[in-house]
Amino acid sequence: MWRGLASNMLTFLIVGLFLLVGFILWGQSQYTAQGPLEQAICLRVERGSNMGAVSRDLERQGAVSNGTIFRLGADYADKSALLKAGSYLVRPGVSMEQIVEQVTRGGASTCGTEIVYRVGVTRTEAQVRELDPANNQFVEVAAFDPAGEDIPAIYTEKRAEADTRYRIALAEGVTSWQVVEAVKAMDVLSGDVTDLPAEGMLAPDSYELVDGADRSALLARMQEVQTLRIAAAWESRQDGLPLNSPEEMLILASIIEKETGVSEERRQVASVFINRLNQGMKLQTDPTVIYGITQGQGILGRGLRQSELRRQTPWNTYVINGLPPTPIANPGMASLEAAVAPANTDYVFFVADGTGGHAFATTLEEHNRNVAKWREIEADRANN
Repeated sequence: MWRGLASNMLTFLIVGLFLLVGFILWGQSQYTAQGPLEQAICLRVERGSNMGAVSRDLERQGAVSNGTIFRLGADYADKSALLKAGSYLVRPGVSMEQIVEQVTRGGASTCGTEIVYRVGVTRTEAQVRELDPANNQFVEVAAFDPAGEDIPAIYTEKRAEADTRYRIALAEGVTSWQVVEAVKAMDVLSGDVTDLPAEGMLAPDSYELVDGADRSALLARMQEVQTLRIAAAWESRQDGLPLNSPEEMLILASIIEKETGVSEERRQVASVFINRLNQGMKLQTDPTVIYGITQGQGILGRGLRQSELRRQTPWNTYVINGLPPTPIANPGMASLEAAVAPANTDYVFFVADGTGGHAFATTLEEHNRNVAKWREIEADRANN
């Protein structure tokens, strides 16, 4: 009898072992197989959370077929203790193994909330944006003046969340004063700004931030980027340009930046100023006159008066010869490149053409016709 009982127990043990092995193999295949998720989701892992809570959330959102296997797989891979807080974009069809790798690797959040401080030529705006996982596009949920009094509640709420990401984006053509004023108004930053960076030395770009970042360090970072861009542009300059230094190139680039917002015509605008410098003609560009009035502190907000075109300032290129003494804004890389690689033209005039671009001319007669057309466009707009 004992021999039969032992035989049966051994049989049960073997069957049980086979079942266990089969379950493990099945579990492994489930863990590494393509997941059931059909549409991307944003998985938020709170601080102090654990794999059990994450697995339940994933199961609820249809991202994993079995939360138990997800937890066991993470335990078996010795990754449960490596869970990182954050917001993670979980794409369709990803396996449990890939999700575990994603939430334990850490790094910057890949979805959730982003607050962007946009420093523009005419205004600074803070935008609260949420990523829509379905199309991987950010949707704006609030926009406001960060220096104003009307701060939306959602901004305060999102500022309190640890996984909110931050960026500051500088538009091409902003002045250093505008950037500093915007940086001062950003409550995500800390520290004081003691010196105004030199005009033209802050690189227009998008910069990732962390909560509590130092204002002076951020400005220094912008200056480092611009220094590298200036050096690269100067190194690639055409031969024979009437520019004697990187500083002169920067000044010309800033004028180009303020004269046109059409990327395709930057090199043509550059050619006008290069031709004028070569011929000893005054540059006669309105943005320099405006800078002489505002010193880059805000926008003029009106048209120039004839008396202002005649007023003696270091930047009034209707009065002075050659380039002004400093840049008049912070130019982007495209304007730097245009300054050292102007189009090969005979143009010495240009005027707005009513489409956002300019009409170029080689003779005064042709230019006067273009000006007359522009005056007609201005008159039509004023009457409509």
